Amino acid sequence: MPISPQFPSVDESGAQVIPVALSSASVYPLSVHDTFAIAHDLGYDGVEIMVTGNSDSQNPETLNGLSERYSQPILAIHAPTLLLTQQVWGKAWTKIELSAAMAAEVGATTVVAHPPFRWQSGYAENFAEGVRHIADQYGVTIAVENMYPWRVRGREAKAYLPHWNPIPEPYEHVTWDFSHAAIAGMDSYEELRKLGSRLHHVHLTDGTPNGRDEHMLPGEGTQRCAEALQYLSETGFAGVVAIEVSTRKAKGAGEREDQLKQTLEFARMNLGQISE
Repeated sequence: MPISPQFPSVDESGAQVIPVALSSASVYPLSVHDTFAIAHDLGYDGVEIMVTGNSDSQNPETLNGLSERYSQPILAIHAPTLLLTQQVWGKAWTKIELSAAMAAEVGATTVVAHPPFRWQSGYAENFAEGVRHIADQYGVTIAVENMYPWRVRGREAKAYLPHWNPIPEPYEHVTWDFSHAAIAGMDSYEELRKLGSRLHHVHLTDGTPNGRDEHMLPGEGTQRCAEALQYLSETGFAGVVAIEVSTRKAKGAGEREDQLKQTLEFARMNLGQISE
């Protein structure tokens, strides 16, 4: 059975408490099991599971068992819509539907999905309508993530349809990723203000406009991460902030946990949950 989130929805003053989750992408190349263990040890409010070729990430029974063992609710499922997970769960619509079904089974209310690739005909043309239908069918929210332009020999290649930027598109719910915004040359603080109530989920990380998806620790890149989190806190954001940083270069578990602890503290301080 899925476990319910254990964090309070409001603090002692009655203010909204924004939960901070650990994405399984943040512990790569460690396992899904390690995600739950680290989140528990460091005091995260829950986890986000990115569905990959790893069997544990695809198995709701396994995920529910780990959630219960480590008292870490699963707050979001990231559908296998990345370029590197194109072979996971078959066709494009199947990926979305299985992700929504698994989210419902593990008690997660959010599914994160990337916009369609240009070559996914029959999927890209009806994407907004299709995700709305599947979300309603399974009782979850599907939040489309901002991506970034691909460049080949200095020119933009149209990789996504209808676009890599979800803001002008008719998506009811959006996931915002700071590293992707950095590549696109966007200011996350300003873009979050434009999104308003359509903002449903956040991937907290950082980056620079050098064309690489770096997923740096917040404060290490050029994004206004602190100001953006403070804005979310001040405006009563009702979603989840998920830490999605790269710790691949960490020298051992100790350094990785230090980085993830530092990022959690950064988030909570700027969300007004702890003092400096």
